[in-house]
Amino acid sequence: MVDEFFAFVSDAVSDRKHRYGVRASVRDKVSRRIEMQHLRKLFLLGAPAGAQIFVEIAIFALVTTLIATFGPLPLAGHEVALQCASTSFMVPFAISSATAVRVGRAIGRVRAGFGAAHEIAAAGWTGIAAGALVMLVASAFFVTIPTHIARLFTPDPGVIAAAVPLLFVAAGFQFFDGIQITATGALRGAGNTTAPFYTQLICFWAFAMPLGVLLGFHFKMGAVGLWWGLLIALTGAALALLYFWHRTSTRLVTAST
Repeated sequence: MVDEFFAFVSDAVSDRKHRYGVRASVRDKVSRRIEMQHLRKLFLLGAPAGAQIFVEIAIFALVTTLIATFGPLPLAGHEVALQCASTSFMVPFAISSATAVRVGRAIGRVRAGFGAAHEIAAAGWTGIAAGALVMLVASAFFVTIPTHIARLFTPDPGVIAAAVPLLFVAAGFQFFDGIQITATGALRGAGNTTAPFYTQLICFWAFAMPLGVLLGFHFKMGAVGLWWGLLIALTGAALALLYFWHRTSTRLVTAST
């Protein structure tokens, strides 16, 4: 609270000293007016993006709940593998955000007459390639030293044995996970947030979940079966989002030339 107070005072002093006019604009009645048309645009753009995150988080939460029914060791192995996959995912997730900014900036430059049309596609494909490359490196680690990675979390041989097969499955979907999240960023930069949402919804809930349950429970594959469902979902999502980005980028480039 004390830090916030001093920050407020500092901002006020800087605003008065340099005459930025920030506080004056805040007091301006016009700046307080709620413009519903802009709020509507923001909602239509942001709601599918938020819903997409919920869809993906919910599927992993449900998979964790289902794996818990197999016992403590499969659940512990699942948590180790999930933590590894989540950590590697942070890099392409950040690249995805940067890709969205670069694509949006490229579109703005073209529309303002300062940029070339091919910059739009280049920004998106560069981000997708970077995300895929990073996850290929993560895949290599998961395949070559899974036991050593699991041992970083626990010395328990039972947990390690449960985690290693899941790390192998995770290695299979790292590449596709990197593609799908960066392609999502490229599409968001182009203003398309609905295609990623529906892609995730269909791939995860219409295909991955039923298939994972079938493999895990009916075919007695346990946690590995549920993870195979995730692998298939991420593969399908990556391929679909690549198609959507190719179509979107081609349309934008064609319209700008």
